[in-house]
Amino acid sequence: MSVRHGHGLVHLAASVDQPGPLDVASCTELARLAERGGLDFVTLDDTFARTGPDALAVLARVAPATRRIGLVPTIATHGEPSRVRAAMAELDRVSRGRAGWRLDVSAGMADARPLGTLPPAEALWPQAVDGADLVAQWWDGREGDAGKGHLANGRCPDRGRPRDGGRTGTALSLRDPSVLPRPSAGRPVRVVDAGDGRAGTIAARYADVALVRAVTPARAAALGEELRARAVEFGRAPHSLRVLVSLLVDLGDGEYAAERGHGGGGPRPTARGPLYRGGPVDLAELVAGWHADGAADGFHLVPVEPRRDLERLVNGTVALLQHRGLFRTFYPGSTLREHLGLALPADRPAVTGGTP
Repeated sequence: MSVRHGHGLVHLAASVDQPGPLDVASCTELARLAERGGLDFVTLDDTFARTGPDALAVLARVAPATRRIGLVPTIATHGEPSRVRAAMAELDRVSRGRAGWRLDVSAGMADARPLGTLPPAEALWPQAVDGADLVAQWWDGREGDAGKGHLANGRCPDRGRPRDGGRTGTALSLRDPSVLPRPSAGRPVRVVDAGDGRAGTIAARYADVALVRAVTPARAAALGEELRARAVEFGRAPHSLRVLVSLLVDLGDGEYAAERGHGGGGPRPTARGPLYRGGPVDLAELVAGWHADGAADGFHLVPVEPRRDLERLVNGTVALLQHRGLFRTFYPGSTLREHLGLALPADRPAVTGGTP
């Protein structure tokens, strides 16, 4: 039996990642461009190799310059959950309910591991699960249970976590978590890359939005079905999960015909994930076609050249999807949960599927 969420309008999100240090002005410009197109949210990754402010601090400064678009930084979950809770509550406050949280075992793990500063991902996921559980208990109003299975100071073990020696302006120290109210939307939207193994289990158990990677609509649909079925095993309703296909997009060809093997032929696999290369018209056809097939709830698009590709995405692809009635022309609500059609969370039910 299918547990697919259904068609409805397409959900669209985009990355505002750029090479080099995170720049507030550039991120603000890109976020406002995405907001002009009506996108659900933007994501911003992090890495320990960078100096300067972290992703969460940058988006906290982007928030006052935007009005509707969701803001989703990547935050490692295995370190200090009390600080994660404080930082996310602050981002939710300054954005008025538009905060999201992209769960990861460690931001920039690939950069740090060659230096010998982090254990493998598989060793960090159990700590990440503990941290996500603790933060969820706080947000769900169950502080009395928050200390069970954790250290006396309310923190998860901090084994192997590199220090942010070169980082400045982090949002993680903005407020004492003990005095923060529950976010207005219940809790920030949780986004998880649903890869193989533990990451897929984490997505099925915790995610409001799961990102999958596929080069065909059939594969995307199969991944979504599997995630929703596993979510049911954890006591969740299948319609509580949105599944977005994550694609690298290179719109450098403008309105010309798509390169063979891309565009009309679909994305192709690369070392960085599925890549679409072509023009915004062909991308609109791909999105519309996959949507008609019920492959996923939408797409998370990662521009190869951020400013150029995001501008062509908004002015070309989004405009065409709006014209065809497949994408919103205005934001009907003000919070990220409203954009995604997600209900306000009640107290999270007891997990019956065991610890991932």
